[in-house]
Amino acid sequence: MKSVRLWFKKDGLAVYTSHLDMNRCMTRAVRRAEIPLWYTEGFNPHPYMTFLMPLPLGQVGMREPLDIRIEGEMSFGEIKRRLNAVMPEGIEIVDVTKPECKPNAIAAAEYEIVAEFANEGEAQGFVSGSVSVTEGGVLNAEKRSKRGIKTVNLCEMVRKFEAEAKGNEVFIKTILAAGNTVNLNAELLLNALLLQFGAETENTIIVRTKLLQEDLSIFE
Repeated sequence: MKSVRLWFKKDGLAVYTSHLDMNRCMTRAVRRAEIPLWYTEGFNPHPYMTFLMPLPLGQVGMREPLDIRIEGEMSFGEIKRRLNAVMPEGIEIVDVTKPECKPNAIAAAEYEIVAEFANEGEAQGFVSGSVSVTEGGVLNAEKRSKRGIKTVNLCEMVRKFEAEAKGNEVFIKTILAAGNTVNLNAELLLNALLLQFGAETENTIIVRTKLLQEDLSIFE
């Protein structure tokens, strides 16, 4: 039995695939690719497959990790080739590696956001306002958790925030807390900032570019 970490890209119409459907999709793909999956032992055996940090619905993921275990020997290149031959449109295996970091090492995620506004003035106003608020350290919003809905200060979960306007578009690069204990959805942050200034976007694209460890080194 060997542990393998699959890294996949999710974009296009695939961003609207729910986590449950992604689970089904990947399970079918691995079986169709004839990857020798290792099955858990016990009363109800099932293939070992773990999404380390499920991507929120509607967001693009450039390098999302999925851990599996396989029986016997198969090269990483062969696993990648077989899987990409059966993947649906919008999902691509970009790399296959040995797991270097433990799943609980994930502490942050880097995002790139493009927000389109009605005009250049609104874009410029949003940039100056959002940077001021995130630097000020207070942005309260309602956040849903397993215990219910509570009001939290989102700035406490923002590790880095940069924004610039180009015409009527705003380009944001941010690093947010991510993990099992503390996690901030980039969409929640953006919506809280828009609400703060009574602004609206014409279109928005949210891309998670990479996962990071506590010291902001890349999670591998």
